[in-house]
Amino acid sequence: MISLESIRDAHDRIRPYIHRTPVLTNHTLNQRAGADLYFKCENFQKIGAFKARGGVNAVLQVAQNREGTAITTHSSGNHAQAVAYAARQVGMPAYIVMPRTAPQVKKDAVRDYGAEVIECEPTLEAREQGVRDVIAQTGAVLVHPFDDERVIAGQATAAKELIEDIGTDAPLDTILAPVGGGGLLSGTALIAHYLSPITRVVAGEPEGAADAVLSFRSGQVEKAPFVDTIADGLLTTLSDRTLSIIRQHVTDILTVSDPEIIAAMRLIWERMKIIVEPSCAVPLAVVLKHPDRFAGQKIGIILTGGNVDLGKLPF
Repeated sequence: MISLESIRDAHDRIRPYIHRTPVLTNHTLNQRAGADLYFKCENFQKIGAFKARGGVNAVLQVAQNREGTAITTHSSGNHAQAVAYAARQVGMPAYIVMPRTAPQVKKDAVRDYGAEVIECEPTLEAREQGVRDVIAQTGAVLVHPFDDERVIAGQATAAKELIEDIGTDAPLDTILAPVGGGGLLSGTALIAHYLSPITRVVAGEPEGAADAVLSFRSGQVEKAPFVDTIADGLLTTLSDRTLSIIRQHVTDILTVSDPEIIAAMRLIWERMKIIVEPSCAVPLAVVLKHPDRFAGQKIGIILTGGNVDLGKLPF
């Protein structure tokens, strides 16, 4: 189990390399939701997403422990950028396996950080094989996107800051985060358990990549019955590690459709005047879909990232 001490250590370790992002509110969205919403704006984070936290925490430890001379990972985009950014900070080469269908803006950003992009077919099997090939050729150390305690501890620091900024006198009733591989959700659930046990943690997932909700119910890692969603950052399945944490500390996983995700994304753009990507809008879509469930609550929402392809907006 990832301890509170390990999350605090991760926060201390990464602090020079990340932003402490703001928590924003919006009167119009509060009215729409019938609840008080507090948005943790990781779209303002280094590399434009919360993934910087876990990537930096893991890569710094790889470098400090002299585990290898290069880094590799597979990712559809934000973790790829996080690892590329972190590797540059420690002066290590990075080899990033990315599906050919990943947004061009994310591929370009990875290259801008100095990493080499290796494209593959858009399947988990192809991504994992690409990483195995890189390791065989270069001896690089894998920093997994979510199945890594150091990554999960780093991701937990986003909710840690949110809980600290809200305070414990009137704690959050619920924190919502999207779920793909479960690294952010696992970290969020753990830090809420340690610092604000009264706070429930609920996940949002696209209907077009609904594997986590099946895994949550069955107790074993499941695959989505079909994959077709605009939320490109949430396409991966859980791991045994993340599923174990999620089943222990997460209250529920709720799904939303692509039209609901797009409507929530547009609301954030129009009303909050900030850029978010589709995956980021999933938790707000969940709240708007289930007003009775969240009515009158004090709710934290982790806005996970803003790396949207501006040439392919859904509105």
